[in-house]
Amino acid sequence: MSSALPASAEDNARAEHYALLARLFFAPPDAPLLAALAAAGDVFGGGNLPFAHSPFGVAWAELADAARHTDARSVHDEYEALFQGIGRPEVMLYGSFYLAGFLMEEPLADLRDDLAGLGLARRGGVTETEDHVAVLAEVMRHLVVSGADAAGLARQRAFFTRHLQPWYARLADALAAAPQASFYARVGALARAFFDVESEAFAMD
Repeated sequence: MSSALPASAEDNARAEHYALLARLFFAPPDAPLLAALAAAGDVFGGGNLPFAHSPFGVAWAELADAARHTDARSVHDEYEALFQGIGRPEVMLYGSFYLAGFLMEEPLADLRDDLAGLGLARRGGVTETEDHVAVLAEVMRHLVVSGADAAGLARQRAFFTRHLQPWYARLADALAAAPQASFYARVGALARAFFDVESEAFAMD
């Protein structure tokens, strides 16, 4: 990809959002990250920005507010209750579950084939399967920063529309409906709003 164009400011912002969602879904935020989220809400959810009253701006404002009114211990407990409970978690973070009804199904095999085609593979020692939403968001971050040309955009579109677009709304719905979700209901809302923007952009390109 040595001929790829440098990433634009817009692509850098997109990559940062993918990285943030990957981080939040992979593990609960610590205190510095909660403070950063609270501060970022003034930027992305600020009343003077053109998109402040859009679903994306509202989602940012609500996540920032949630970050201000919680602490790392509470969010850690919420994360464990939602995603790491004994037996089946309250909310699943894996694409195969939403696409096929079970884990380790055909969508995961298809994903692994596509990752191999991109020259990507799971690192040794990582226990989460590749269809975890955090992994998919991290792959999208990589695709955004590694290819800003037409071919790179085509790779982004193909990966997103096949492996994230078909099920991200169902994950957001599950978080919104989960009784134990407070902070992570807002994370789900931001994921939905950001992925909706991505879906619209890919449809226009």
